[in-house]
Amino acid sequence: MSETEHLHRSLRDPVEEEVGRVSRFETASELFRQLADPTRTRIFWLLCHREACVSDIAELLGMSSPAVSHHLRSLTDSGLLSARREGKEVFYRSADREVCDLLHLTVERVIEFTCPDQGSGHGAGASDTVLSVHRYLQEHLSERITIDQLSRRFLINPTTLKTAFKQVYGDSIASHFKKHRIAEAKRQLRETDRSVAEIAASVGYDSQSRFAEAFREETGLLPARFRNASAQGGGDPEKRKDRGSEER
Repeated sequence: MSETEHLHRSLRDPVEEEVGRVSRFETASELFRQLADPTRTRIFWLLCHREACVSDIAELLGMSSPAVSHHLRSLTDSGLLSARREGKEVFYRSADREVCDLLHLTVERVIEFTCPDQGSGHGAGASDTVLSVHRYLQEHLSERITIDQLSRRFLINPTTLKTAFKQVYGDSIASHFKKHRIAEAKRQLRETDRSVAEIAASVGYDSQSRFAEAFREETGLLPARFRNASAQGGGDPEKRKDRGSEER
């Protein structure tokens, strides 16, 4: 073997090496095969958003329970679904795996590009959903609601929701609603006699110390100090502080 041939073999093209790993492609192909059936894809998409039992899925899709069970069994065997038993009922949802999130997002994006008129939670549709999410969170400031819960409630992929929310409001959901919570806390500190602990709970903080720290990060003052300053001088002590800085 010549030195050139030896060097060529030792520096094999990584694409050639990868394409030779047949088992890896067989595994990926099996996952894609699971979603080659439109009904199975619908079931998988549904279970990425909410947990459901056989009868719930059958009623929603207008199918028989045995037909639904057949698809659920195939998806579960492929590792795309997880199941839990509650009494005699079995509830299914997408498995907690990165590949499931990736396939979910892929399905939605493919629908977006192949059926643009119908939409899939992106573009203008995503903006409308974000407005609904924003309104819902404003009405539930006392609750700690996760991205996953919002995703299931509003039928939108978590990644799409976070991206669309930032496009509309210029900030992450957590950061944006931290400002809303602190603004509501400031109002209550100025206008009510509720204790700091009660106010903290009313804006979604189960720990008074965490609330105090978040309040100080946003205002530069602890809640009690803010209340005292508001009572002594009226108005917003933050604004008075800023005006004093400008005058100096």
